[in-house]
Amino acid sequence: MAEIQIGLVGLGGRGLGWLKLLQRLKGYRVVALCDPIVALHERALAVLENRAEVRRYQRYEDLLADPQVEAVALCVRCPEQGALAAEALLAGKHVSAEVPAAHSIEDCWHIALAAERSGRIFHLAEQTRYWGFVERWRQLVSAGRLGKITFCEGQYLGYYGTRQFFQDPATGQFCPVEDLARHPEARPTWLQGMQPIHYLPHELGPMLKVLDDRVVEVVGMGTDAPSAAHPQIHQADIQVALMKTEKGAVLRLAAGFTQPIPHRDHHWYQVMGTGGCVEWRRANHEKAKVWLADSGSTEWEEVDWGFAREDAPEEARNSGHGDADYYVHAAFCDAVLHGRPLELDLYRALDTAAPAILAADSIAEGSRPRRVPDFRPGPQRTLGQAPAGEAD
Repeated sequence: MAEIQIGLVGLGGRGLGWLKLLQRLKGYRVVALCDPIVALHERALAVLENRAEVRRYQRYEDLLADPQVEAVALCVRCPEQGALAAEALLAGKHVSAEVPAAHSIEDCWHIALAAERSGRIFHLAEQTRYWGFVERWRQLVSAGRLGKITFCEGQYLGYYGTRQFFQDPATGQFCPVEDLARHPEARPTWLQGMQPIHYLPHELGPMLKVLDDRVVEVVGMGTDAPSAAHPQIHQADIQVALMKTEKGAVLRLAAGFTQPIPHRDHHWYQVMGTGGCVEWRRANHEKAKVWLADSGSTEWEEVDWGFAREDAPEEARNSGHGDADYYVHAAFCDAVLHGRPLELDLYRALDTAAPAILAADSIAEGSRPRRVPDFRPGPQRTLGQAPAGEAD
């Protein structure tokens, strides 16, 4: 197999970005597109050089029945996205999916079991773990420079305005809340029903990579819905999770998409240990910071860590998200075509989804602590079978 013949599902803005990048990278050939909104098909075809040979589908099951589709790129945001990934795996397709992996613990199990039973690859396209400063932090922790890690923070306060919360179901066009009176055809998107904390892999994924760890317990708390900033949007402005890891660190992670904030990096992180701490910048004009106990200093030191990696190949340049989008597609290609192990494998991917799902469940249950399952085969279960009491 010289190229992955891939079908892309979900032709919104993110899907278009994937199409442009996939046709630019070696190892991919887009052979099919799928979206229930037919009006979006032509816009997607327009960015493809091989449009004449690309098949179009409205129904997902028709794409999965296409024998030429070897892999599925899932660029959807819906409550069923985990189930869609599992369905593709069982249909014999490899899957590269946008975050989050799933929106329920049952669908996390469905993905794990489908991947194990089919032997196909499930890949989560979480890109922030590939940022240059994240890799530098991982190296510091791995070398013991920060001592025993005790506390980490991460937050994704992604205020992009209100346009993504209402959409015309016929044309796919989005509508900000300020224009709703002029667009009675607009309907709430599923994003309004998504718990903000579900979209935490961009924070949790990098932190678990830095720590080489997994979450075992979580408790959540959040503001009330609807949004206080935009009452037309039925979503909490802020949700926060406290997590305990297997190695004993405590994580505080927050997410929100309706809280107005000044323009800046939407993502922020901090790692603290007995031997030092590191912190990402809080505003675009600032620099990242580091303090090491053995330096003899009592002050933070500013450092020039950034998104880009020092070892980045030319193909990574301008790929998106600080050049990190290249790495997710390169990793999937290497796994499918060359059998190389994924850094973010099936189980590590589910490690980024399950704690966030359970944080939202905790909030709904009055902040009751929840234990996080380990999806790896072991004494608790055999490969391809769910443990007693879990989804199968």
